[in-house]
Amino acid sequence: MQAMEALGPELMTLALPVLVAGIVAGFLAGLLGIGGGIIIVPALLLALAATETADAVTMHVAVATSLATIIPTSVSSSRAHWRRESVDLALARRWAPAVFLGACAGVLVADRLHSDTLTAIFAVMAVLFGVKMWLPLDEVVLRDAVPRSRAALSLPFSIGGLSTLMGIGGGTFGVTVLSLFNQPIHRAVGTAALLGFVISVPATVGYVLAGWNEPGRPPLSLGYVNLVAVALIIPATVLMAPLGAAVAHRLSRRWLSRLFGVFLVVTGVRLAMEAAPS
Repeated sequence: MQAMEALGPELMTLALPVLVAGIVAGFLAGLLGIGGGIIIVPALLLALAATETADAVTMHVAVATSLATIIPTSVSSSRAHWRRESVDLALARRWAPAVFLGACAGVLVADRLHSDTLTAIFAVMAVLFGVKMWLPLDEVVLRDAVPRSRAALSLPFSIGGLSTLMGIGGGTFGVTVLSLFNQPIHRAVGTAALLGFVISVPATVGYVLAGWNEPGRPPLSLGYVNLVAVALIIPATVLMAPLGAAVAHRLSRRWLSRLFGVFLVVTGVRLAMEAAPS
């Protein structure tokens, strides 16, 4: 009892910003069709900075916790797209082993990186995605179909690995890659949602094992996964996503995309400055 009372202030410090992150992430996911991890990770970093979490593992906890929240949302999303026949099962089966291996490799790499290095990777990718959301790239196509060669399996492997390093699902990278190979946007989103499940499960398990005995983690953590944040974020995102989707039909999606792009660039630059050696 005394131990829980001692943890109380730290848990409250963590809980409020995490809950807000879940609400915002769910709303934006419905509004823009993006994965919530790109919002949840920086919000978790901000929340963890106010706790006694060790600097060396802060980003690991943020990334791992974000991936854990993606498991149920990817199941829900992929089922919804499956009912609308918007999942390319043949492609998902072909890519799943490479995505799975990429996710496992991502955990192994992340476990050997300092939190600042992992933060810098996230920052760079956030800036790149922010710029992408400003550019008119929707009609850009590299080929008329997804390549089937063995060399092309480097694409799903990279999607799994980079997503695991950033704490995001398959949507951010997957939709971009599939769209470049002339896949209809709804099918790209549905297939990427299924790949998000293939990424998030092994990545979450890997981060739990990798951080099992790591010192300096926040209270109530399983490995690098913080259970308090998971319990707050999942219901918040599920409740807010439909509201975001409803609002999306009333506003200019292009301008919303640009505003979010600005947010990503500003967030990425700020995180890069914090991660830079002083």
